[in-house]
Amino acid sequence: MDAALLLAALASRAGDRVDLLAYDRRVRALVQGRAAGDVLPSLVSAMAHLEPELVETDSRGLASTALRTAPRRSLIVLLTTLDAAPIEEGLLPVLSRLTQRHTVLVASVSDPHIEHMAKARGNVESVYEAAAAAQAQAERHRTAEQLRRHGVTVVDATPDDLPPALADAYLALKAAGRL
Repeated sequence: MDAALLLAALASRAGDRVDLLAYDRRVRALVQGRAAGDVLPSLVSAMAHLEPELVETDSRGLASTALRTAPRRSLIVLLTTLDAAPIEEGLLPVLSRLTQRHTVLVASVSDPHIEHMAKARGNVESVYEAAAAAQAQAERHRTAEQLRRHGVTVVDATPDDLPPALADAYLALKAAGRL
């Protein structure tokens, strides 16, 4: 939520229209067409009621809803996991529908514990943990590369680093004339 709000504040100050669609198997929240001064309060209010659920996202429904709610060329930011199965089986098959008209950015929170585990050494258990962590990181990198090959910008960062990393990615896309 911090990353979404920082990006919204930055984009609205830059004069860009900011909308929010929270979706898993249905629309959880939708904020559209707010004036610059009303964007942040509207987003905070909409996101305050969101509760996490362990359900797999209906990517086809997400793509259809996103295309319907964003008829003009837009930056679509998907805050989601970089786990291979949901990306490969859910998002990749519908991604071309989104990238045909829009610039797509996938932002994902990496687990800081995995990074810590990958650096662990000293005993046999630590070495096994490091190997498991390295394998998990490699899978995330492969998934991110798949998305990049489809023209998607990917931001993968720890919880503390995600908001500024997402803001930097937005500014880089804007500076490159992709927005």
